[in-house]
Amino acid sequence: MHPQSMELACARPALPFALFIVASLMTPAAAWALDWPNFRGPNHDGISPEKGLAKPRTQPPPQLWEQKIGDAFSGMSCVGDRLYTCGSEDGQQVLLCLNAETGKPIWKKPFEKLFKDPQGGDGTRATPTIHEGRVYIFGGHGLLLCVDADTGSEVWKKQFNHKPQWGYSGSVLIEGDLAIVSAGESDGALAAFDKKTGEQKWKCGDDPVGYATPYPFTHKGRRYIAGFCGVSAIIADAQTGKQVWRMPWKTDWNVNASSPIYHDGHLFFSSGYRHGCIVLKLGGTPDKLTHETIWESRALRNKFQSCILYEGHLYTSDETALKCVEFLTGREKWSVPRAKHGTVVLADANLLFLSEDGKLEIAPATPKEFKPVCSAPILDGRCWTVSTLHRGRLYARNLERLVCVNLKG
Repeated sequence: MHPQSMELACARPALPFALFIVASLMTPAAAWALDWPNFRGPNHDGISPEKGLAKPRTQPPPQLWEQKIGDAFSGMSCVGDRLYTCGSEDGQQVLLCLNAETGKPIWKKPFEKLFKDPQGGDGTRATPTIHEGRVYIFGGHGLLLCVDADTGSEVWKKQFNHKPQWGYSGSVLIEGDLAIVSAGESDGALAAFDKKTGEQKWKCGDDPVGYATPYPFTHKGRRYIAGFCGVSAIIADAQTGKQVWRMPWKTDWNVNASSPIYHDGHLFFSSGYRHGCIVLKLGGTPDKLTHETIWESRALRNKFQSCILYEGHLYTSDETALKCVEFLTGREKWSVPRAKHGTVVLADANLLFLSEDGKLEIAPATPKEFKPVCSAPILDGRCWTVSTLHRGRLYARNLERLVCVNLKG
C-alpha cells in the first residue's frame, strides 16, 4: 500500500485516538498559557487569561492552604505546579519555592540580609521572575540573583550599592536575551544583563531608582523599555539601551513605583505623594521620541499600586478609593471608598480587588458601576502585595502570611 493510502486508511478508525493525542499535546500549552511567571502577569498588565471565575457568592471562597513565610512584600509567580515568592528567616531575605497546589515547601534559598524599614515593613520588595528554568530576584539591598528553578542553586549574581531609601523594589524584566533592572545612578537607571551569564550588555541614564519595574512595549514595530525613575520617566531602545526619550517627573521622596501603561501610541504614568497622572501621545522618530500631553490631572494618584487598562478604562485603588477613569479623557466614571493601598487584577472581564485589610471583592469591569458578586475577607493585617491568579487559584499575602483560595470551587 502507498504510504499516503495507509495514512488515509488508518485515519478514520483512529480518529478518537488521534483526538486524544491532540488533546494531550495541547494540555501543557493550555496550562502554560495560564501561568503567571512574573510581576503583573504574562503580559505585564495585571490581566489573566483565565475564565469562569466570577460566581455570586454568599460565603468566602474556600481556602486551600496557608503558609507563614516571613516578612516581605514580594509577589507570587507561578509556573506549572510551583509557586515562587520571598519571605524571611533568621535575619535573611529568603527566596522560596512552594508546591502551588498544596503550599508545601520545595526549597528555600537565603540570599541577602533582611532589608529593614521600620515605617513600611521589612523584607524583599521585588517579585521573582521565572523564565526558561531559572528564577531571577532583586533583593532590597541590591543583590540581583539568578538561580535554578528546580533546585535554587546559584547561576550568577550582581551587586548594586546605591541603597535607595525604601530598598530596591523593581522586579527583573526578561526581554529577549536580557535581564533588565532599575539599578539607578551610575549603575544605570535601566541596566541590562545577559540572562544566562549575567554579563552586562548596556545601561541607560543615571537617574536615581524610582522603585518601579521596567516596562516593555512595542511602538510602531520597535521594542522599547520604559523606566519610571526617581525624578523622571525614560524610554530606552530594548536592544541597545540607547535613551530615546526622557520626561522630568518628580514627587516627594522621589517615589515613582507604579507601572507605566502603553496603549495605541499612548503612555500613562501615575504617582502619589502630591503628584498625579498623565497620558501622553508619542511622536518623533524611533531614535528620538517626543510626546504631546493628552491630559494630566490628580484623578489617580498611585503610590505603589498599578492600574489595569481594560476596554478603554483604567481601574485602580487610589489611596482611599477604588476608581474607574476613562483612559483617553481622564474623566472619572466612578469612585467607591475603600481601605487605602488595595490592589487589583483582572480576569474574565472581572476585577479582583484585594483591600489593604484583606477583603476580596470580585465585580464586573465596567465603567457604569462597581457592583461586587463576591465580597469576603480572605486575609488580615497589611495587604499591600498584588494578588496572583493561577489555574483557578488566587494567591494573596500580607507581610508574613500567604494564603491560597479556590475561585472555581
